[in-house]
Amino acid sequence: MKSRVLVTNRIPAAVLQRLESDLEIDYHTEKDALSRDQLLDRVRDKHGLLCVVTDTIDARIIKAGSQLRVIANIAVGYDNIDIATAKKHGIVVTNTPEVLTESVAELTWGLILNVTRRVVEGDRLIQSGVWKGWALDFMLGMELFGKQLGVVGSGRIGRAVAARASVFGMKVVFAARKGSNDTTDRSQLTKSLKDSSVMPLDRLLATSDVVSLHVPMTSDTHHLIDREALVNMKPSAYLINTSRGPVVDEDALVLALREGLIAGAALDVYEREPMVNSGLLGLSNVILSPHLGSATHETRTAMADLAARNLMEVLSGNSPITPINS
Repeated sequence: MKSRVLVTNRIPAAVLQRLESDLEIDYHTEKDALSRDQLLDRVRDKHGLLCVVTDTIDARIIKAGSQLRVIANIAVGYDNIDIATAKKHGIVVTNTPEVLTESVAELTWGLILNVTRRVVEGDRLIQSGVWKGWALDFMLGMELFGKQLGVVGSGRIGRAVAARASVFGMKVVFAARKGSNDTTDRSQLTKSLKDSSVMPLDRLLATSDVVSLHVPMTSDTHHLIDREALVNMKPSAYLINTSRGPVVDEDALVLALREGLIAGAALDVYEREPMVNSGLLGLSNVILSPHLGSATHETRTAMADLAARNLMEVLSGNSPITPINS
């Protein structure tokens, strides 16, 4: 008898074919996500669950899936899954690291360039038909050459973003991990990146011209960038967030942008996705993109494929490729 699997989101056809060759698939093809009640109902008789970051897989969902053996998340982050409950019930949880590193790093730099050189703001100006022509002092932005990029989070994506900084002539500094030894952090980072410095977060915020966030969503990182952190930044600095929305206190960010505590911000993720803080809308010094970090054909296909392979390995009695809770 084939193992039964619920796939909560549309996936590339080639990946679906891979799954259908060995498994019995309950495939949700609608554009709208499964409601909580639908998810509870359809997970009950399943051995595997292939889900996405917008699916909340909490204790109730996990307990409803009493036959579950594996939850494969199509994302590198997994704050949408109750890992402790899954482990308690003997369910393997997997994610999709590495395959989205380059695409998220590329988007991060796209946001940095757009917000510091006011490209999107300029586009809105032209589209509205109010541009009056070139002027020496018109829409001046910030040059990146010679400036400092502060990277908060030294994982794969943070390092990939930092690796591109030399192209723009920027100095890179990393935030020391909470409770860590700066010397140890620096030694580990310089194995892959030369000429990088490690410093406490408050010093990084106070000295950097661009601050880019690349940390996972945990209790320690919730509202890591709050009012105090924003006050600590340079008035000429820019904040970039392509990690998780709740890492930034959006109410505090709105005030900081309105009061000129920082020069601008570019966000790809939001505190209460897909809702966006209304205070951010209409501000000229903020760029808002709809969670596009991994949104390339190549990366989304690779993510779905890795999640599918994880799921199939576990259901075949083998070890997962990229487990979260081994």
